[in-house]
Amino acid sequence: MLMRLLDRLEELIIGTLIGAATLLIFAAVVQRYGMSNAAALIGWAKGHGMDWLAAAARGVFNFLNSFNMTWAQELCIYMFVWMAKFGAAYGVRTGIHVGVDVALNTLNPRSKHFVVLFGLFAGALFTFIVGSLGARFVYHIAMTEQTSADLELPMWIVYLAVPLGSYLMCFRFLQVAWSFARTGELPHHDHGHVEGLEDDAPTVPGISGLDTHTQGAAR
Repeated sequence: MLMRLLDRLEELIIGTLIGAATLLIFAAVVQRYGMSNAAALIGWAKGHGMDWLAAAARGVFNFLNSFNMTWAQELCIYMFVWMAKFGAAYGVRTGIHVGVDVALNTLNPRSKHFVVLFGLFAGALFTFIVGSLGARFVYHIAMTEQTSADLELPMWIVYLAVPLGSYLMCFRFLQVAWSFARTGELPHHDHGHVEGLEDDAPTVPGISGLDTHTQGAAR
């Protein structure tokens, strides 16, 4: 139950950060290009004696200019940093990280088993070291009361993604290693699978041995 909650929290954090950053970038781009196009339209309308159009464009310009979004770029960068750190841990859990296993597949099953475990424990050790160094760095940053340029956020909050994400990734390496030691199976990501869709498609009465596409054509 606790592991399921951790998995859902991990996915919620990643999804929320991606969605929020996408919306924020969209809003900032709309404001930037809306203001530039409105300013160009004001000049064109005045040059052609269309005062009503110039007034309307000025109203749009003033409306967009009333929103201060100079902080949007900085916040999006921080969002993507946090998303990348937690996304790396998610990648270990689901097996979506790229790996070169040409030499590994030439080994016999027993040797391959120990090499895989060594790689997983090495990954856990590395991420634990990075997390510990990151935690120490965050502590020293918190003592300086340093803040970001636009948002004026305490920088220790921004850098907190390093120890949290690294320790979570370390835990995922150990989790995968424990599962592999017991079952001999590594997490595998199916790139053709779409989350939320049922794997088992309903069968057509009287038709057997057909795959999903054939069943759809039969209907």
